[in-house]
Amino acid sequence: MAVACLAAGSARAQTPGPASTSVVLPTLTIAGSGDAPPPAAASEQTVTREQVLADPVARPAEILEAATGLIVTQHSGEGKANQYFLRGFNLDHGTDLAITVDGMPVNMRTHGHGQGYADINFLIPELVQSIRVRKGPYFADEGDFSSAGAIRIDYLDRMPKNVAEVTLGSFGYRRGLAAASAPVNGGTVLTAVEGNTYNGPWATPDDVRKINGVVRYSQGTASDGFSVTGMAYANRWNSTDQIAQRAVTSGLIDRFGTLDPTDGGDASRYSLSGRWSTSTDTSATKVEAYAIRAHMRLFNNFTYYLDDPVNGDQFSQSDDRSVLGLNASHTIKGRLGAFDTETMVGIQTRYDDIHVGLYNTVQRQITSTTRDDHVKEGSVGLYGQSMVRWTDWLRTVVGLRYDRYDGRVDSDTPENSGNAAAWIASPKASVIFGPFAGTELFLNAGRGFHSNDLRGATITVDPSDKVTPLLRVPLLVRSQGAEVGLRTRAIPNLESSIAVFVLDYASELLFVGDAGTTEPSRPSRRFGVEWTNHYQPLRWLGFDADLAYTRARFTDDDPAGNDIPGAPAAVASASVVVGYETGWFGTVKLRYFGPRPLVEDGSVRSGATTLVNARLGYKFDNGLRIQLDALNLFNSQASQIDYYYTSRLPGEPAAGVADVHFHPVEPFALRLTAAATF
Repeated sequence: MAVACLAAGSARAQTPGPASTSVVLPTLTIAGSGDAPPPAAASEQTVTREQVLADPVARPAEILEAATGLIVTQHSGEGKANQYFLRGFNLDHGTDLAITVDGMPVNMRTHGHGQGYADINFLIPELVQSIRVRKGPYFADEGDFSSAGAIRIDYLDRMPKNVAEVTLGSFGYRRGLAAASAPVNGGTVLTAVEGNTYNGPWATPDDVRKINGVVRYSQGTASDGFSVTGMAYANRWNSTDQIAQRAVTSGLIDRFGTLDPTDGGDASRYSLSGRWSTSTDTSATKVEAYAIRAHMRLFNNFTYYLDDPVNGDQFSQSDDRSVLGLNASHTIKGRLGAFDTETMVGIQTRYDDIHVGLYNTVQRQITSTTRDDHVKEGSVGLYGQSMVRWTDWLRTVVGLRYDRYDGRVDSDTPENSGNAAAWIASPKASVIFGPFAGTELFLNAGRGFHSNDLRGATITVDPSDKVTPLLRVPLLVRSQGAEVGLRTRAIPNLESSIAVFVLDYASELLFVGDAGTTEPSRPSRRFGVEWTNHYQPLRWLGFDADLAYTRARFTDDDPAGNDIPGAPAAVASASVVVGYETGWFGTVKLRYFGPRPLVEDGSVRSGATTLVNARLGYKFDNGLRIQLDALNLFNSQASQIDYYYTSRLPGEPAAGVADVHFHPVEPFALRLTAAATF
């Protein structure tokens, strides 16, 4: 792991330099090559490897919180996909936040637990080269699930230094990592293996058992070369899901107790991917291909004894799938009359072969089947965009994307079987003014979409009773948004950006994996502002301060109210990073997650969550590093997440009780790491 060092010039976002007296296009780059192209929106960020590794985190996905306004939480065991919040969205486990790792999609469509399920527990932070963050439907090469944001994570081709490290921590936390690279046959072989166990503070220990590995062979560079990568990940765990507030208040359980100690799950992911790229002074071509085999099985009980007062309401969701995909793009630098241009065309294809099921269970034993489906779903996305530099202070980017989805559901309830198909076109446009004294102004607008669960597009009857009619929903749902922003380095050593955005959805229809049905929702609008700052007064000292505020509302009239349950308003973070490449180093980071409405009329709201994590360490000249991480430094008693719904405890009325259900933040914890580089 790299030390917490911010080298001069590193920043959370690429920013403009001084104006030039002649028209010079940026160096032609390939997306994901590690050399980020110039930003097309003020909210676009590139997070460096040093920044990723400087922040102390409790779980791998929290490195994504480097994106301004993004909150990553967990409401179940440390193997389930995280819960994501961004731009006024409770994104559940990934809907409207597209995540890719080395060109492979993490989001799973038509998933057993939730549409867009993005399990990133296989991520190894020490292998990350960079993270590119985009927000809004303004980018032609971003498709499904990307309307709120898109995060592209690229791994290293070779380690800067080989590393072996061991971490021991509170509540049974154990982690070991070894990562190394070596020259082989004109290229480089990179290997990494990680093992992790964790119990947590829970009355029923998480008993996490995770193993993770990566092997990559590469030649050349990311813009002129190729790589072949294999990844393998397996995990099993128990889970303490969100619990009813009244169960804690009454003394039935404590904050870290459970109402069903048999909840839990297991997951695995195996992939093989390849990348080939070539470039000249005037063109660049990149091709990525991947094959993924993924498994997930969850056991959850959110309502306890509401539906089955004898055996309880535990249910199991399973998802087994094979995914094949191809991404290809070609970029040409040329001229349009007297103006310099850069034009990109591309294709993205994906095919999922899925077996997905929902079952009633008692202590993880299946008692009945709610639905069992075989789904085949394919898509193709075609896109093109052109950048024209009209003057040395004005450039435009215009793009168009076309997506086609086709699929087939074969259900154990024949009435819910069928075919579905849909297509959608998404235009995009950006105008960038500047730089003027190190400052650029951005105007962005575009249309995007997310896909719905294919089963919702073929359903006709409730799978529980096989009789109650249900309406089918559109397979693709339209979004549209706009943004005005500014990025500046006008003040020495300070990089700052501000973006004001609006995002509309025609409907927030979601397939509810817990029930096997589609839950219709209403049209919505989110209006907000994001402010990002990085200040580097000295080479060994850096400050970051980010603030995001969003107003999220349903836009139709309904007596129930117009608040969107779970939609975050205020999100903020601040950090201080100190240290050189050797010697003492440290980080202190504060993260604020503001209150959210839990019902549409706003009468029930969550509390705010403020957490502080810290790190102190020393790196010796011989490569040995010792560091101590303190998580939840001030032992906050807040929640990771809150919901409001009806559940039933033993002895309560048959109709149950509406209550806040919460998952607590883990208490103060220490983790000590010893690492050696060689």
